[in-house]
Amino acid sequence: MKSRTNLRLSATGAALGIIAALGALPAQADPPTSATSHPHPSSRATLPLGPGGLPETRTTTTLQPGVTLTRIVRGNAEDPALHWTVEVSIPGGDTSPDPDAPPTALKDRASADELAADLRQKGFESRVERVRTPRTADYTGGTLGWRVRIGAYDAQSDATAERTRLAAAGYTGSAVYTGWDGEATDRGPWRVDVLTVDPRRFRGSLDASYGPDLEARETTSRLSAAADATAAVNAGFFVLDPKAGAPGDPAGVGVYDGRLLSEPVAGRPSLVLHDDRGTRVTRFTWRGTVTADGTSLSLGGVNRVPGLIRNCGGTAGDVPTSLPLHDVTCTNPDDLVAFTPEFEEGRTPGGEGVEAVLDAHDRVVEVRSPRGGTLPPGGTSLQATGRRVADLRAVAHVGDRLRVRTTLLDARGHAYRPSPRTDIVNGGPELVRDGRIHITPAADGMVHPDDPSWYYGWVHKRNPRTLAGVDAAGRTVLVTADGRGTRSLGLSIAESAAVAGSLGLRDAVNLDGGGSTTMVTDDTVINTPSDATGERPVGDALLILPPRKHGH
Repeated sequence: MKSRTNLRLSATGAALGIIAALGALPAQADPPTSATSHPHPSSRATLPLGPGGLPETRTTTTLQPGVTLTRIVRGNAEDPALHWTVEVSIPGGDTSPDPDAPPTALKDRASADELAADLRQKGFESRVERVRTPRTADYTGGTLGWRVRIGAYDAQSDATAERTRLAAAGYTGSAVYTGWDGEATDRGPWRVDVLTVDPRRFRGSLDASYGPDLEARETTSRLSAAADATAAVNAGFFVLDPKAGAPGDPAGVGVYDGRLLSEPVAGRPSLVLHDDRGTRVTRFTWRGTVTADGTSLSLGGVNRVPGLIRNCGGTAGDVPTSLPLHDVTCTNPDDLVAFTPEFEEGRTPGGEGVEAVLDAHDRVVEVRSPRGGTLPPGGTSLQATGRRVADLRAVAHVGDRLRVRTTLLDARGHAYRPSPRTDIVNGGPELVRDGRIHITPAADGMVHPDDPSWYYGWVHKRNPRTLAGVDAAGRTVLVTADGRGTRSLGLSIAESAAVAGSLGLRDAVNLDGGGSTTMVTDDTVINTPSDATGERPVGDALLILPPRKHGH
């Protein structure tokens, strides 16, 4: 007979009795049950969310030997202090340092006051609110700016109606729930799902999978089903917009079965999965070269559209920067990119420039311009644009052998050579290092110069999140938190780090979140993805496989 253990915990961690999960919050599928219960994957009694004393339930079940799933529901089903409101986009205004700046959620105090006054004259109940954000390991925090909001409504429909009236008056804005602001006094609710893999009992494998084609996107549930996985979560950041590259292409490092198929965003953290050495969070850079007859050329990328570098962090000459800059597509007209058969099932992107096509023995079989086309079985290619065209033509002649090398470099600059049983997915920012909260938005490109509104929306505010890391016992922990709704508020990045720490993680990193956040068990999506269209197709996923099952 299957059993489930539910514990209601107070802020001090005292068990108040065995009860059913909170019936007031039924939106998600129940996790599968098992015949045994296990200790909560936590070094603290409750999640560090909201004030002390909030109700919290934890339901822990076994999915396979060495793998547990814990669902945590914290907080009140309803918080009377939370409401819907309309957040107005603030134009530069006559008093702004940059009157021609486009409208944003946050601006200087003078611009916010000016807009609020105009709105009140037109019959809107506007107010100005200061937004402060906490300090992190590499960002001072403090005042991000001021926002303008209108009204307080019990129903989203009322806020939407007011937004429509606002638009008719010539302004733009959005209906938002104040529970997404990230205030420490909010009473929830929160829904967090935790997968824990204990290497002492786990006999399966941890894999990363991009599906049949590196360039295409697949849902986490489809990737899980294709590999017959026990459980899965979405993984790294990826290209979504065709204008930013090839949709589905990892926007950062991607290593699968030991092969580097996507280059790192310079120095950003990643999650490394070793079948033989466990899981860790590591920062990588890389170098790539093409060598022929003593001449060596430097590579700019691997398996991406030449000239488009999603999340930046590429090479000198990239615009606007060669440093990481999240959700920005840097450009470089002079690029040299290597392609492998995993990209779009052996078909390379077309465009201006030149392409050297290599067979399975690294010999040039074709030099074509414009670039783009199919690869021979087991073959690869090199694409050059701009000034790199002459460089490639100088070394690539039909019949010549070209040696393409890519090498990952760890934080000390040492070469890192993954084994065939190693997978690496990209992430950021770092959340926990050596058992201490260590959040790195500046180093990882989440602080946008002159755009505090981006930080406000992505880092400061609550969103759905996917986190991963390893605890002191060597257990791999994968976490999803639902958000962008009233049934689960989501997490800010600071709250994500606090949750990771409370779960006992020694090292942890943020993975892709928002509409991508998905957890699957037994081929069923058990969380509530936030996109209106349902589960989002993603670039890759982390899979927990039973014994003798291996993905990709």
